[in-house]
Amino acid sequence: MSFLATYRRVLGLLSTEKTLATGLALASLALAAFQLAEPILFGRVVDALAKGEPAMHLVLIWAIVGFLGVAANVTIALHADRLAHRRRLAAMTMYFEHAIALPPSYLGEQHSGRLMKVMLRGTDNLFSMWLSFFREHLSAIFSLMVLVPTALYMNWRLAAVLFVLMVLFAIANWFIVNRTYKAQGEVEQYHSEVASRAGDVMGNVAVVQSFTRLNAEVQGLQESMRRLLGAQFPVLTWWAMLTVLTKAASTVAMISLFAVGTVLHSQGAASVGDIVTFVMFANVLIGRLEQISGLINSLFFQTPAIAEFFGILDTESTVREKPGAAEMATPRGEVEFRNLTYRYPNAAAGVFDLSFTVEAGQTVALVGPTGSGKSTALSFLHRVRDPDSGGVFIDGQDVRDVTLASLRRQIGVVFQDAGLFNRSILENLTVGRPEATSADVDRAVDLAEARDFIMSKPQGFETIVAERGINFSGGERQRMAIARAILKDAPILILDEATSALDVETEAKIARALDKLSQGRTTLIIAHRLSTVRKADKIVVLKDGHIVEMGSFDALVAQGGFFSRLAAEGGLVDDTGDDEASVRAS
Repeated sequence: MSFLATYRRVLGLLSTEKTLATGLALASLALAAFQLAEPILFGRVVDALAKGEPAMHLVLIWAIVGFLGVAANVTIALHADRLAHRRRLAAMTMYFEHAIALPPSYLGEQHSGRLMKVMLRGTDNLFSMWLSFFREHLSAIFSLMVLVPTALYMNWRLAAVLFVLMVLFAIANWFIVNRTYKAQGEVEQYHSEVASRAGDVMGNVAVVQSFTRLNAEVQGLQESMRRLLGAQFPVLTWWAMLTVLTKAASTVAMISLFAVGTVLHSQGAASVGDIVTFVMFANVLIGRLEQISGLINSLFFQTPAIAEFFGILDTESTVREKPGAAEMATPRGEVEFRNLTYRYPNAAAGVFDLSFTVEAGQTVALVGPTGSGKSTALSFLHRVRDPDSGGVFIDGQDVRDVTLASLRRQIGVVFQDAGLFNRSILENLTVGRPEATSADVDRAVDLAEARDFIMSKPQGFETIVAERGINFSGGERQRMAIARAILKDAPILILDEATSALDVETEAKIARALDKLSQGRTTLIIAHRLSTVRKADKIVVLKDGHIVEMGSFDALVAQGGFFSRLAAEGGLVDDTGDDEASVRAS
């Protein structure tokens, strides 16, 4: 994205407050006009005094102009900051709302540390651009547009010196930008690398400490920072050179003005007041050129970060809601996977031509080796992703024909990773049903066998769950997740290895709760444990993304096929069955 395209889009985000933005723009233009009037008035006062003419009326006008300039400055200072702060938070909200609506399949490819870095750096740079636009950029550009023709009108010879200064400035900035633009884009990638690495380590502190990687991870971060600085320093060197050249050109221009002015005065082609005016013009011009240089500098350094910000905003969800999609009514719960095929981008893995039906109220388990497509298959039911062909149907209705919100309200999910928020236990339990009553919550935690450990906490339901639930055991986290699904009370239930974190004793308790929860509900399970697989009405066996067997537990074992071998390898027992045995069928 180019400088100008970025700048236009940044300013476009102010459109919701265009009345205030227009007022601030007019105040900036007025301020620029007042600042240009001062050198002219000063020169007129000098000439009047030199000729012995009255000058008080000019001084009075000068004072009025000065006070008007102060008023314009106060207006800008008072409202520009507030506008920039409001729009920054609005942009952050817009980014957050868009990002969390993107499919988990996309977000899983983006490190959370990078996504946070893009949001924070992007909105900080937007704030800086908005503020400097009203305080500096607009008045600087307007001043240059008015100053040059005014100077030419007053004395074209002296104006020529100012014009040469502007040309030299433009050439220097063009050269530096072209020299360093690509390099600064690479610098921003290094910033993302540092943020991703730091976030990765902070999210896995237990592993880092356990494997004594403290020094190694610090050194790794320092190495990323060294690469960042190695890319940034050459860019900074070029821009430092530009600053030096600008200062040198300003000094030469000022000396040249005095020299040319002295010659013109001796020839009667310029008055002392003209010289004074043009010296002040030069000061104004130099100040404005430095502001323009600052604008180019800020655009240069901020554009990559803002481009990343807009890049996330421009990312379109691969799971799109159809225009005019209907609301899904509470379904009976029949689920059909019909000729469903999906291949992961740039990979051979996926699922292929899956077809099976889950009758309303049935429990169906998906089993198979790791990578066989179990979780991928169920992800289409609640539209984490959409298939390349085929589809999923609930009560004969394609899930792509209904709104995402109404579809997901009908499906409860318990993930392998409980996915707890850094909030109270009660807030975590009521995520899917904020209006739940105390009685509803009590019933859910009782069914999930979670009451004892919750009430053992000092603050009970108000106990804060730490980030990712690290202050709870794996079994406690999973029981809270199950209670959350029970509380949602959806007619269709997905259990994605929901008991994998539980010991045998706890699993037996949860199995009783899940039996009650599954009654009258359609349940789809990805499970490790024998008790869950054995009780399923139907087992769908996957291998390399294909269905290779389907049937009841006993029928599949009796076939002596792929599932039977999985059962044997996982320590599954025969018909005399021991429900406490551990199944490693997936």
